[in-house]
Amino acid sequence: QVRLVESGGGLVQAGGSLRLSCAASGTAFSINAMGWYRQAPGKQRELVARITSGGSTFYVDSVKGRFTISRDNAKNTVYLQMNSLKPEDTAVYYCKRESPVYWGQGTQVTVSS
Repeated sequence: QVRLVESGGGLVQAGGSLRLSCAASGTAFSINAMGWYRQAPGKQRELVARITSGGSTFYVDSVKGRFTISRDNAKNTVYLQMNSLKPEDTAVYYCKRESPVYWGQGTQVTVSS
């Protein structure tokens, strides 16, 4: 059974940092492309960052230079380091196995101004 468990969300002031983690089990993690997505209230879920099995990364323009996605295959974990956070980064952040698709339960990130 596949499980993706996110952690690391919370409340932070603008300009602060958070590190999200997504621990995977029940999947061949090292060959999976993984993504972080977010959904703000009243908005559609959107891609934030993605990392391939080989470590290639992609970022949406709004987080380039502030967020870093990484993975530790030995720990079956993907991370999202978020720096210089802005109030508009407030959302529920979801971890996703790209193919076959599987979603985590999400973790709330709230950035106060």
